[in-house]
Amino acid sequence: MNIRIQKCIELIKANDLAGVVLNPGQSLTYLSGLHFHLMERPTILIITREGEMAVILPELEKGKLSGDAAKFQAFTYGDAPASWHTAFEQAASALMLETGRVGVEPEQLRFMELQYLHAAFPGVDFLDGSQVFSTLRLNKDEEEVAKMRRAAMIAQEALLATLRTLRLGITEKVVANELIIQLLRAGSDPNLPFEPIVAFGENSANPHAVPTDRALTPGDIVLIDWGASFDGYLSDITRTFTFGGVDEELMQIGEIVHRANQAGRDAGAEGLAAGVVDRAARAVIEEAGFGPYFFHRTGHGLGMSPHEEPYIYAENHQILTLGMTFTVEPGIYLPGRGGVRIEDDVVVTADGLQTLTDLPREVLPIEDFID
Repeated sequence: MNIRIQKCIELIKANDLAGVVLNPGQSLTYLSGLHFHLMERPTILIITREGEMAVILPELEKGKLSGDAAKFQAFTYGDAPASWHTAFEQAASALMLETGRVGVEPEQLRFMELQYLHAAFPGVDFLDGSQVFSTLRLNKDEEEVAKMRRAAMIAQEALLATLRTLRLGITEKVVANELIIQLLRAGSDPNLPFEPIVAFGENSANPHAVPTDRALTPGDIVLIDWGASFDGYLSDITRTFTFGGVDEELMQIGEIVHRANQAGRDAGAEGLAAGVVDRAARAVIEEAGFGPYFFHRTGHGLGMSPHEEPYIYAENHQILTLGMTFTVEPGIYLPGRGGVRIEDDVVVTADGLQTLTDLPREVLPIEDFID
């Protein structure tokens, strides 16, 4: 039994559960090393507090159960939906899980799988298992951090290659598509953390802008939010640039956000509350008079998922512990004019927050990067 599954069983016991149920997603992969995708056929991994493990999956996926994965009891089914319930009933019989509380991932488990589980385990109470799953992947080990650092380097290499293609009149969509190509060329896994945000001019005032046919023109702020994936671990970075002469106030907010980013990264440390990071970054922006224009949290956890624990907002009293990884991404957004966000990925170490990303954070001219 691997260390990760042992940790999961400890969390199951600590939360007075009889077991947990997972369907395809990061937690299932984290525990089992298996990669499945959500589809019209159900796939389920069940782990009990006694350490019994069963996987229910389509016959066509059984070939993945080799090596270490062979330790799971496998219950397979064919293509006829009318027979799928049989695999669930066989798993229930083998596990002898007749009563108790079983945790599920509330943001992951679908109604389809839940129906089969209710039918096969009628005496079991399936409930929110967030206390297990939010803790399970919270603290990264050295290998995991190394993968996240590699994902950051891939992302940065891809951005520099993309910036060299920017020209007057190029559209946000074209830049976003080029960035995806460069991410794959640089070595990212095909499953990117999210679709890149590329926003020119006034569009950069929308933190979650979607690339459009808006063309690059002189005087534009250029905001790019992107990330890469390496062996299942992610990076998430934002940098902001200028194209041509930019309004003086936009340059001013760029300098303020730069200082806020630094303040947030300097403030975090083992043993402090996550909210300390948010308050430190936010204070810089508020003192400069732009508090109302910074209207989102300072960051979010990052790892195998693009958003996970810990969340970096002022009221969060969760204590930072070694190996937690998250973003620091303050921003100022002036409606109708433009916005600046500067985002880095960090890990909690004994010496404070170590930054995994190292591209320049100043708001620099695009022209500096064009050959």
